[in-house]
Amino acid sequence: MNPAPPVPIPGDLPQTAGATTADSPWPVRLLSAKIGEYISKMSRMWVEGEVTSIKRRPGAKVQYFQLADLQAQPQITITVKMWSHNLPASVGEGTHVVVLAKPDFWQGNGSFSLFADEIRTRGLGDILAKLAALKAKLAAEGLFSASRKRPLPFLPHRIGLICGRNTEAEKDVVVNSQLRWPDVAFEIRQVLVQGSGAVSAIITALAQLDADPEVDVIVLARGGGSPEDLLPFSDETLVRAVAAAHTPIVSAIGHEADNPLVDFVADVRASTPTDAARALVPDVSEERRLLAADLERGRRAIYNRLHLASADIAQLRGHPALANPERSIDARYEDVSQLIAWGRTHIGAALDAHAHAVTSELTQLRTLSPLSTLKRGYSILRSTDGNIVSSVRETSKGARLQALMRDGQVAIRVEDTSEGEIAQ
Repeated sequence: MNPAPPVPIPGDLPQTAGATTADSPWPVRLLSAKIGEYISKMSRMWVEGEVTSIKRRPGAKVQYFQLADLQAQPQITITVKMWSHNLPASVGEGTHVVVLAKPDFWQGNGSFSLFADEIRTRGLGDILAKLAALKAKLAAEGLFSASRKRPLPFLPHRIGLICGRNTEAEKDVVVNSQLRWPDVAFEIRQVLVQGSGAVSAIITALAQLDADPEVDVIVLARGGGSPEDLLPFSDETLVRAVAAAHTPIVSAIGHEADNPLVDFVADVRASTPTDAARALVPDVSEERRLLAADLERGRRAIYNRLHLASADIAQLRGHPALANPERSIDARYEDVSQLIAWGRTHIGAALDAHAHAVTSELTQLRTLSPLSTLKRGYSILRSTDGNIVSSVRETSKGARLQALMRDGQVAIRVEDTSEGEIAQ
C-alpha cells in the first residue's frame, strides 16, 4: 500500500492544524483526510499481540481478527485485516502472534486498523493459558461440582438482573420473561460489563441483590462479544463471589460458543439471555395448556371409574339374587315351613311318647303309693316324733301314736302290745 498523495487544503481554510480557530475550523472530512494522509506515510512494522476474536468467512478474500495487548490496562485491541490465503488455519482465538502490518485508516467512519502481510505464531496465548490454569484450579476446589448446583424456584417472586446499561441482553431477559409470565418482577442493576472496573461493579451489584430477601434468583446477562470483552466474567474474584452467593444464579453470558468461567460455577448456564428467560419462569400459555390437559385427563379418569362402577352395579343387579330377591325369600319360606312341619310332627310324637311314659309311670307310682294302701282300708302309724311304727317293738303300752288314714289322721294311745304273726 503506497502512501496517499498530499491532501490539498482550500485557500480559505487554515493550512495547518495549529492555525485552526473556533471561527476558522477544519471540517471533519479534511481532518479525516489529513489523518489518513499521515497514517499512510507510516512504514510496515512487526506488531505482537494476542488473537482474541477471529471469525473466518468462507469464500471471502479478506479475513478480520482482533489483536490484543494483554499488558495494557485497560486492555487495547486493534482490528487486523489480512488476505485469506496469508492467514494460516492454525491461527485461532488465544494464539500469541506477531504480524508484519501496515497501519490503515478508513476515512468513511474514522476507523483505524492494520493490514497484515505476514503472521507468525508464538504458541498458546496468555489469555487461554491463564484461563485454563484458573479453570483447573477452581475445578480442583470443587467449585464446578454438580452437587453444589441449586435448583431454580418454579415461579420466582422477584428476579435480580445484572446487565449493561440499556443493552439488548437486558431487553432479551425482561421482555421474554414477561412474555412467558406477565406478572414477573425484576430488580435490575445496570453496571459495566466489560473493561476496567467491570469486575468490581458486577461484584457490588451481586452482593446487593444477594442480600435482598425479595430476590429469589439472580441473572448475570451480557450479549455476545469478543473473548476479551467477556474476560470480566472469567475473573477469579467474580467467580468466587458467584460461588459464595446464597441466591441461585443463572449465567447468560454471550452466545452458545462462549464459555466464561462464571458459566461453570453458576447454578444454571443459559446459552443466551433469551434462553435465560426460558429457565427463569414457566410459559403461562404452556402451563395453561398442561393444566387443561391434566383436567381433561382427570375428567376422563373419573368418567372411566364411574363407568366401571356403573357396569359393576349393573352386573350385580343382574345377579338372580338381586334381580328377583323374592325367589330366594320364597325358597327360604318353603324350607322354614317344611322345618316347622317336621318339627311339629317329630316333636309332637316325642311329646306324646313322653306323655304316655309319664302316665304309665304315674300309674305305677300311684299303685305303689301308700295312699293307695290307705284307700283300701289300711292306716299308717307314726310316733309323735314322725317316725313310722311298723313293729310292736317300736312302741309300748301307753305310747301315743298318730294313725294316718285315707282322709286324715287319728290320735291314739297304745293300751297293750303283743307279738306274733298276723294271719294272711
